[in-house]
Amino acid sequence: MANITNAEIKHIRSLSQKKFRDETGLFVVEGEKMVSEAQKSGFEVVSVYKKDEIGEESMSRISQLSTPSPVLAVVRKPSKSADVSKLFENGGFFLALDTIRDPGNLGTILRIADWYGVDAVFATQDTVDLFNPKVVQSTMGAIFRVKFYVVDLLAIATSILKCGGKVYGTFLDGENMYCKNLSTGDDCPVMLVIGNESNGISKQMGELVSDRLYLPPYPENDPGSESLNAAVATAIAVSEFRRRLTQK
Repeated sequence: MANITNAEIKHIRSLSQKKFRDETGLFVVEGEKMVSEAQKSGFEVVSVYKKDEIGEESMSRISQLSTPSPVLAVVRKPSKSADVSKLFENGGFFLALDTIRDPGNLGTILRIADWYGVDAVFATQDTVDLFNPKVVQSTMGAIFRVKFYVVDLLAIATSILKCGGKVYGTFLDGENMYCKNLSTGDDCPVMLVIGNESNGISKQMGELVSDRLYLPPYPENDPGSESLNAAVATAIAVSEFRRRLTQK
């Protein structure tokens, strides 16, 4: 049985807090699939701990899950020093997250971005931390494939508009997106803004949205729920943009 020191246990447990993730540049992934995804990615895997090597008790002490998984890895965050403005040179389809706060929503949105080949995801500073354990687990590995940047969203939107692109946003008073011509990112950069779960898209961001979209219910004049979950709305909207692209 391999030994794991109390200092190591304390260090790994501390990574459940953003403060220590920021200080160390490290985060935790758990589960055989997630650790395998990390090892296949370009991320640096700093250390791997297996339950059958360190024992169930030690694994329960370092795990952040209710039921400890068979394997856990400590991974280094990637460096994000790229000039994001260069991403817009050849068009592209991007997501912008305006203060998404629920970890499950952020993780699911990254899975959606991965599935539909979104070119990058941008997020405000007050969006939930990408490396929050609940976010990491709910991405199901998409965290290792999707380009994700914490940015000044207003500046990004302005850059896209200046180069002739489109900034779309979802609103309850927008135009029915199924009846509207949509740019799909093949000839100019396109960004779809997803708003906060409770308050939607902020006023400042809303002023930069060039096209306000509405996801209609069925029947359209008799909605049951007040609105859609942020991740569900993202999936529906992104699917429609991709459908339009395949029809060109």
